[in-house]
Amino acid sequence: MAAAKENYRVELRAAARQLGDRCLYSAAKWAAELLVGIEPDATPSQSAAMDTPSSSGAAPGGRLLHLHRSGGSSFRRRMRPGGGAGSEAGTPLGGVSYVSTPIPDDDAFDAGADKYLLAKTYFDCREYRRAAHVLRSQVGRKAVFLRCYALYMAGEKRKEEETIELEGSLGKSNVVNQELVALERELSTHRRTGAIDSFGLYLYGIVLRDKGCEGLSRTVLVESVNSYPWNWCAWLEIQSLCTSSDILNNLNLKNHWMKDFFIASAHLELKMHEEALKRYERLMGVFRCSDYIQAQIATVQYSMRDLDEADMIFEELLRTDPFRVDSMDIYSNLLYAKESLTALSFLAHRVFLTDKYRPESCCIIANYYSLKGQHEKSVLYFQRALKLNRKYLSAWTLMGHEFVELKNTPAAIDAYRRAVDINPRDYRAWYGLGQIYEMMGMPFYALYYFRKSSHLQPNDARLWIAMAQCYESDPLQMIEEAIKCYERAANTNDTEGIALHQLAKLHSMLGQAEEAAFYYKKDLDRMEVEERQGQNFVEALLFLAKHCKSMGRFEEAEHYCTRLLDYTGPEKETAKSILQGLKRAQSGFPPMDIDHFAL
Repeated sequence: MAAAKENYRVELRAAARQLGDRCLYSAAKWAAELLVGIEPDATPSQSAAMDTPSSSGAAPGGRLLHLHRSGGSSFRRRMRPGGGAGSEAGTPLGGVSYVSTPIPDDDAFDAGADKYLLAKTYFDCREYRRAAHVLRSQVGRKAVFLRCYALYMAGEKRKEEETIELEGSLGKSNVVNQELVALERELSTHRRTGAIDSFGLYLYGIVLRDKGCEGLSRTVLVESVNSYPWNWCAWLEIQSLCTSSDILNNLNLKNHWMKDFFIASAHLELKMHEEALKRYERLMGVFRCSDYIQAQIATVQYSMRDLDEADMIFEELLRTDPFRVDSMDIYSNLLYAKESLTALSFLAHRVFLTDKYRPESCCIIANYYSLKGQHEKSVLYFQRALKLNRKYLSAWTLMGHEFVELKNTPAAIDAYRRAVDINPRDYRAWYGLGQIYEMMGMPFYALYYFRKSSHLQPNDARLWIAMAQCYESDPLQMIEEAIKCYERAANTNDTEGIALHQLAKLHSMLGQAEEAAFYYKKDLDRMEVEERQGQNFVEALLFLAKHCKSMGRFEEAEHYCTRLLDYTGPEKETAKSILQGLKRAQSGFPPMDIDHFAL
């Protein structure tokens, strides 16, 4: 284990330097953060020995099972059995054997080194065409990549300017990057002749993606990560092109340890939450101090509606890194769902002071105003986030929700459609479109969008309930279909109990007394466990009392009627009448007709 950790450190140090040298700063940041996230050696002498490999002090592979609030800043972890220090050095994660990928050397072209440095300086100053011009006569792979990358960024910059000129800062335009054709021609030639490195392949894959050649783009990006697996940006591009688990499983990827991070992230994107959680917990065996993995685990927990567990992890992340903005927009969504106004206010104030012009910061502040009911201000901050990043998916979707609150239907539809254009797998946007069309009295359109959302997120009871209510509406009255949807919701963790109550009512309406009694009893048991009482509780008791009486189960009927006597209103009088009828029946007298007492 210790030897494997040392290998990870060496690879990540080199990757962080090389990625930064090629202006891939996001990937360089990810590699550096992961490097710091590797757990130090167990003994003081080891940690002071400049990462010297150890054969006896490796910590066992483990999983993060429970996080707790405390005065300290450390996690309490329970170790996975059988994952002790006896594991082979080369197989730290679940006994998997990884391929060895050599770290490539940079081009040694002394004559062009000064020009490369000048070009990189221009690139960092966003003078992309000057950077490309400086390297126009350089033929080294490193220089060719930076020149082509600078041209690509120059085209993107011009595309953004033209879009704003034509449609405004948030307008939708068909403007394209004018450099794509020339870049595709040059990079495809380099690929055919073998005069291209993994970074050039990465850029070629992006160009192909922008031109709509998704299949070839995936192939080229896979070549890139197989050649240089430490470029996280390339892995994320592949992930964006994996729209189904079949595509993901058919990728021809080498078994490098970076593949584990990619598969876990792809599973999270594809809503395969259980699989993602298992992989991230296994990765924690080596990268125990990684804030990235902990944030991903919190995101998985949030997606699985385990809000309290996710809340504790995010709180711990903020303790260890109080100036963190990454993933905090997800934390703000969690606090919004829990209606934790004080915590959300504190988070919004913190990110505002840290970096108020980050898209994530604007989104967090927008969530804060939304929770306060100030929807106009919320929209303003979502628009500000989108001016900073037009492809910020969550901002489009959440802004659509705000427009719904403001009764601005056309703007809401536009926001949701922009969201699904960016990511067709965003179930929240499809669900929002379904709600809009249902409000507009167009149930068939609403059903189409509800089906799309439930297909993408089949384990979310809210989506099935929305579809059932649409089937149940007056224009459709498709009761059997509504029952099927409510059954799916009841089997997918319907925490509010809406599905059980509706199933009971619909079966009762269809005259299916046994089925109705079954669901009323389940709903009653749920409310008793949760110590909830209300009109649904009374309704369940009343139906079960009548049903048991009609079936001759007088003791059960008497039990439900006795409980109804604790309530005021017409239900209490109905219960008294039923009890009188039960006494008459038990004494041999014919029971009285009590239908006129029913609600």
